[in-house]
Amino acid sequence: MKKRVEKILRDILLEALSDRIDVGVSNRHLHLSKKDLDILFGQKYTLTKMKELIQPHQYAAKETVDLIGPKGEIKKVRVLGPLRDRTQIEISKSDSFKLGIGAPIRESGDLISSASIILRGPEGELKLEEGVIVAHRHIHMPKYIADINGYKDKEMVKVETFGKRKLVFHNVLLRVSEEMEREFHIDLDEANAADIKTGDKVRIIRELL
Repeated sequence: MKKRVEKILRDILLEALSDRIDVGVSNRHLHLSKKDLDILFGQKYTLTKMKELIQPHQYAAKETVDLIGPKGEIKKVRVLGPLRDRTQIEISKSDSFKLGIGAPIRESGDLISSASIILRGPEGELKLEEGVIVAHRHIHMPKYIADINGYKDKEMVKVETFGKRKLVFHNVLLRVSEEMEREFHIDLDEANAADIKTGDKVRIIRELL
């Protein structure tokens, strides 16, 4: 029993010390506020959980909405739960060209002076003056792993990919929290550039201080 416990603890420590991390490719999606959910889907509507995501308490909902921009629209964009205080739409640069909007590259939650969009749901339509961003590539990291390795929240690192389109992503933001699973988040444009997919392994490279 003692040897088994020691092996489990050793495996946990080795995993925490490893510079390898799983990729999570994010397709376009949005997070809704309660007020906007009511407009798009009807009063007192609740999201229908379809699939749990890697990050704790996060899930893909059954519901989708259409994004309408000056130059085009993208239909059936997935809503992620739970609800947030403010509505946030995360798209790729390619999506922004299709829609005809200038979505800035931002950290999640940084929505001041971000792009405008029209949202269309089954029960209504609304215009957001701001709320659309291209998410800054980032790593979710549990605090205990960050503490072991000396990483700090908001620190910038590099990430190296493998394979025929091997490359190094610079300016990767670390997001450290007690309630996070370790995962490297990029959008479809970035994943396609490196020819990687969800579940692939990449390597964290510490920026020289």
